[in-house]
This record gives sequence, structure tokens and C-alpha cells, in this order.
Amino acid sequence: MFPFFSYSFIFATLLLWRPCFAARIIPESVTVITTTEKHNATWHDFSKFLHAERGSHVSGMAELKKYFHRFGYLSLPETTPNFTDTFDSNFQSAVFLYQKQLGLPVTGELDSDTISTIVSPRCGVSDTATKRIHTTRHFAYFNGKPRWLRGSPMTLTYAFSPDYTIETLSLSEIRTVFERSFKRWASVIPVSFHETEKYQSADIKIGFYLGDHGDGEPFDGVLGVLAHAFSPQNGRFHLDAAENWAVDFDHDDSKVAVDLESVATHEIGHVLGLGHSSIKEAVMYPNLSPRKKKVDLKIDDVEGVQSLYGSNPNFSFSSLLQSENSFNLAVRLETGLYRWIFSLGLAFLILFLGAS
Repeated sequence: MFPFFSYSFIFATLLLWRPCFAARIIPESVTVITTTEKHNATWHDFSKFLHAERGSHVSGMAELKKYFHRFGYLSLPETTPNFTDTFDSNFQSAVFLYQKQLGLPVTGELDSDTISTIVSPRCGVSDTATKRIHTTRHFAYFNGKPRWLRGSPMTLTYAFSPDYTIETLSLSEIRTVFERSFKRWASVIPVSFHETEKYQSADIKIGFYLGDHGDGEPFDGVLGVLAHAFSPQNGRFHLDAAENWAVDFDHDDSKVAVDLESVATHEIGHVLGLGHSSIKEAVMYPNLSPRKKKVDLKIDDVEGVQSLYGSNPNFSFSSLLQSENSFNLAVRLETGLYRWIFSLGLAFLILFLGAS
């Protein structure tokens, strides 16, 4: 009894134990929101379309088609003003394009990866309102490749709306978050950002709005669309005031809390002229799950914005490459070591069974 217990205990311990590494930022992964909190998870009902494929007819699929139309993947029917609930060839083409655009397995079916991405909160900017000029890169620009024209180096001013704000966070907290977010982009391009109290004359105008706020892109309540921003040289930057915006998850246990700094950093990329990236780890990827933080610019983000404005003289790609390589190495080491431990435990079990 005791030898069997000893071997079993060792094997179970090896299986359950995971090596510990220094704290690191986990790559962004989209998840289906399943929370008991009362909220309007805008697209949560789309999970019922899991595994739907061409030829299927599911009640409510017309609403999912509206989602694909909203973000630029599906045109309105020519013969009828309304979408149908049938998974037809046009919708399958839209699914193919969506999967390719967002770096998902291209299956043409509503598989788990695709549904998880669809129901996760995201930026309101259309994915196809932008264009990839370099096919070997994943970043994109707004059509026409607009950029700010203020000379080089340039300074852009930003201001917060005195009328459209939120009460859940102090202005001081909001200002601190945005200051950090602007500095990240300024560190890689010859552009500096300066806050001003003159809202009307600021280059970038930031505000929190509810529902239909007059720009043709209404917000939809908790989760769903988190924010949107306009291409240069428009400068409008709008966030959904209904969201549970957070600056510190340690002091906010809401399951639907959204990191303000992550969204701010993403939308500044749009203000500068970048579209959405298909790299999930990139800041410019359109989706962000609740309680996730993604603020560090990746190589794809930097290459994209530098192609518009050039490089900050003090910026070096070597530090960014070193950071990303260190992260990737840590992931490989953790995965490889865990597999080795699992194999060792399995070998112990085989030896025990052979001896018995």
C-alpha cells in the first residue's frame, strides 16, 4: 500500500505543480463573458451560434449579420432591406474575412475561437475602414493614410471635455492614465503631447458619452463597444460612459471592469492614423476582455506608427526586441519545462506499474 501511495503522490504532485517565473504580462486572449453580475453584455447571446456552419438556419442570426455589417465585413442584401437567419455563402465569406483579419484560424465556421472573439468587448472603429499597404506587415492605416501635419518634431495638444465626463474616477486619475498613454507613443515617434485646458482649440478632444451622442456611432451600454476615435486630423476621442472604467484592478473587483489605460493607448493609435492589427498581442488589436491590461507597444504597433511619423531619435528597437524575446523565451521555457515534468512523472508511473 505504502509504495503505491508514494508513487501516486509523486506523480500527482508532478502533474499539478507548475514552475514559477517572474511576473509578466500575459498576452491578450479573448474570452466568453459568463458573469452573474447584472449588465448588458451586448453580444453575449451570440454564443448560441457556436458551431453554426454554412446552410444552417438559426433564429436571431440576422442580428449577428448586423454585427458583421457594422464592422465592415458584410454588405446589406441587394434584394431585401433586411438580413435573414440563414448561414448563406455571403455570410460565410464574411466569416472567412473576419477570421483572417483578426488572426483567427480560417475555417469559415463559427467555431469557439471565432465566437469568443465576437462576444468580447472591442473598439468601435470598423476593421475594414482601414487598409494594409504592406502585405508582410499586420498593422493598418485609415484609407488614404492620413496623418497629422504640424512639422517635425511636432506637438499635439489634448483636452478633456468639461461637460462629458464620469463620476466613478477622479479627473486626476484620468489625467494620469492618459499622460502615461500619450508618453508611450511619444517615446517611439517625434511627436509630443501637451494637455491644455482650452478644449475647443485642442487638437485631440477627449470625452465620455452615453448612447447616441451625435457622431453616427452610438454607444451600447456595458461591454460591447468600449470607445472609438477618428482619424487625423479630426481628433475626436470618445469613450462609453456606461463602462465600469478601472485604473487599478486591485481596488475594483467587478467582473466587467475595463482598463482605461489599455483603451486609451489603443485609441491614441487611431488618433495618430493607425487602423487595427491582426496581431492579438498588439495594442492595436481591436478586442480587449474585461479585467485585462494591455498597454505596452509591440513591434507591429511601433513599425506602423513610425511609418507615418518617423522614429523618435532616442528610440531603439533593440530594447523592444529584447523585451519581446525575453517574454517569448519565458513562455517557451515554461511550456517546455512543464512538459518535461509531465513526462518524468509518466515515466515514474510506468516503472511502478512494470514493477508491480
